[in-house]
Parts: sequence; structure tokens; C-alpha cells
Amino acid sequence: MTQPRSPKDAAARRAIAPVICYPTDSLPRPDLPRLMAARRGAMRSAQVTVPPREAAAFRVAAGSFFRISLPEGSQVGDLNLWNAERLDERFYSGKTRALHGTHLSVGDRMWSCHPYLRPMATVIADSLDWYGIDAYGGAVHDVIGTRCDPYTHHLLSGQDYHHCCHSNLIRALAQAEGLTAQEAEAHVHDVLNVFMCTGFTRETGQYFMKASPARQGDFIEFFAEIDLLGALSACPGGDCSAEHSSDAAQCYPMRVEVFTPRAGALGDWTPPPVNGYGGGHGF
Repeated sequence: MTQPRSPKDAAARRAIAPVICYPTDSLPRPDLPRLMAARRGAMRSAQVTVPPREAAAFRVAAGSFFRISLPEGSQVGDLNLWNAERLDERFYSGKTRALHGTHLSVGDRMWSCHPYLRPMATVIADSLDWYGIDAYGGAVHDVIGTRCDPYTHHLLSGQDYHHCCHSNLIRALAQAEGLTAQEAEAHVHDVLNVFMCTGFTRETGQYFMKASPARQGDFIEFFAEIDLLGALSACPGGDCSAEHSSDAAQCYPMRVEVFTPRAGALGDWTPPPVNGYGGGHGF
């Protein structure tokens, strides 16, 4: 079959201006000044250390804050969130990406899946907010990567590897909820890649990673909009400067801290209701 020729109006077709699929002007905005005021008086109520190449679960009550930080060195992590009362409401990375873009920063929200589709957590602080978008199109905290997993690893290398983030998250969730590996796997989902620096190549459109700009002491902080169960995996790629899943990469622990605000600090704030769509679907 011969390669089709470009039409005469090819340049004109390419020059058509893009249209934003989901304009967010009507989205309710988080009240960041109120959240930051409540955060200043909040006290640390829990702390979890995530070992290198492992994952750990944590819980955050609605109206509290949680911080993910790097106590020792540059490290990326894969974050899953669920409604603490029902695992079928979980983070929806695809819709979050459609609403906020490929990478999250202050003021952006992590949205839950259908039929709930409501904010689960809001980014309120980010020590890497200065990074922006670099000359390669890379940025930090992406919602485009799925998570490293043992199936793709086996597909590409023919080897079994059990410390991919997918498997790490399964173990953490199974332990937290008393589930089997098979039961937990059904709930593990696409992630927020915290501290990971990623983008798409201009020439081929391939997903790329580069060395994370995060350093010891860097952090990203969230406000919990609903009662949350979270799991965070310290990726076996370390800072992802060279390898995505490996026992050779230098890896560091990660820290999750939960902060509880003083009584009344949030005023009349209440958790967001589930999405208002009636669910008829045209039947």
C-alpha cells in the first residue's frame, strides 16, 4: 500500500487553533487562604515512613492535612487515594488530568472516579512549585504515568520483579484492609507521581522521565476533602534519572505526616457532596 500524500490544505488543517475540552471557569475554587490559616495552627497527629522500594498506607480524616516529604534524598513516589469508607471511590487520574492538566500544583485537586466525581484532596503547598515547565516539556507531580508494574516489566525483560509500584501498592492496601493480593489488586489504580519529572517528547509523543529536581527536605502538601485511605510507594527507580524499576538505582525513604487543625479552624467548611448527576443515563 502506498503512503497517502498530504492534502493541499494540510498546513491549514494543522494550523487550526486548539479548544480546551473542559473549561474550568465554573469549577468551585478551593479557599486557599482559609486552608492555609487552618494549616498554620494544625498539630501533627500521625507519621508514616515509606521504606525504599516499598509502600505504606496511611489514613487522613476529612478536614485534615497531609504532607509527603523527602527526609534523606531525591526520590519519586506513586500515590493512590481511596475513600476510607468504601474502596470503590478512588482517585481518577484521567479526569484530574483533563481538568487540571498533566501535572498538578497548588490549587489543583485530586478528583474521584464515577459516579462520585468530587474532590478528594487539594494541593495547598509545593516546594517544587518554582520548577514550572522546562525546555524539554518536563514538569513535576504528573498524572500521565500509570505506575511501574510487574506485567510491563515482564513483557519488556522477561523477568519477574516484585517491587514495582503496582505490587508495592497491592501489598500496602492488602495489609491495611485485610485483603488478599487478588482482592487488593482490583482497587490499585493509576497514580499521582509525586516528585517525578516527566513529559512527552515533541518528536514521537513518548512518555519520558528525567532526574527529579527534588532534594532532601522537599515536600508537597494536601488538604483532605473527604476521609481518605492512602498508599504511597517509594519507586524502585529512585529519582528516575536512569531506570524506572531496578535494584541498582539509589533509593531513599519517603515520609507522610498528617496534621489535624484546631477545632473550629475551618469555620463552616464541610466535605464536598458526591456528584449531582442523577444517574439515569438515558434509560
